[in-house]
Formats: sequence, C-alpha cells, structure tokens
Amino acid sequence: MPAKLCEIDDLPALLAPGARLIGVDLGEKTIGLALSDVNRCIASPLETLPRGKFKADAQKMLALAAKFGVGGFVIGLPKNMDGSEGPSAQSARAFVRNFTPLTELAVTFWDERLSTAAVERTLLEADTSRKRRDAVVDKVAAAYILQGALDRLGYGKR
Repeated sequence: MPAKLCEIDDLPALLAPGARLIGVDLGEKTIGLALSDVNRCIASPLETLPRGKFKADAQKMLALAAKFGVGGFVIGLPKNMDGSEGPSAQSARAFVRNFTPLTELAVTFWDERLSTAAVERTLLEADTSRKRRDAVVDKVAAAYILQGALDRLGYGKR
C-alpha cells in the first residue's frame, strides 16, 4: 500500500504513538534531513545526503526512517513569496509523487518559504565559517522545516 499523502492537520491521526518524523529539505544538489524526538516536540538536524539517482536517494531516506522508527515525512515545499509555486515547488511535488509509492509512511508538505535564508542568517550570527555553513545549512534547514510543522501541530505545547 503506498504512502498516504495528507494535509498537515491530518498527519497526527496517521502516526503510531512514539513514531518520529523526518523533515526533508530538497535541494538541487543535496537533501537535508532532520529527525524529531519520539514525543515530536523537537527537531534536530540529522544528515545531508548528496543528490544522486532518485531511487538511491529514496532508499537512503527509507533506510533512515526504518532505523529511527519514523512514521512520516514532512517535505519542505518551496513556495514563492506570493504563495505561488515555481520550478522548485514543482520539483518537490514530483519527488513526492515518485516517493509515495515506495512507502506506507505518511507524507505531508510544509511551506518552507525563507527557511534556508533564516538558517543562513542564524549561522552567520553565530559566526559560523563559510565552509561549516555549507556543510550544515541543508540539514539545519530541514530541522527548521520540521520544527515549524511540529509547532503548528502543537506538539511542543504538551
């Protein structure tokens, strides 16, 4: 049975107790991943995968999901500032269209407008070197995306 592509508000009903979430920042060259705790309150950067062939990327993501007891994926949807969707959002939607038949885990989108810019600004304020920023920005952006979704769902207020 393929994954359930759902709206963010429908996600909690599809998750088993203690199931974590993976946040995903799909870039052109890399895929940033973040992981929630079992209570789904805190998102932490997990890993940055270099983009390769779709099937290999999807298998790596699913292997991490199995390893960490994940119940769903929160995929960043890069909308334009006016809310419209450009080529990056279309690419994210295409990724999810190909990904959902490979898993039974829940999948939802989260509007990630300005997530990378916010993360880069934070890393600059922390006086992080350019080399270090380049190494961590995608997985930190994934954590920013996932934390936004967790906050929206009210998990941090329990």
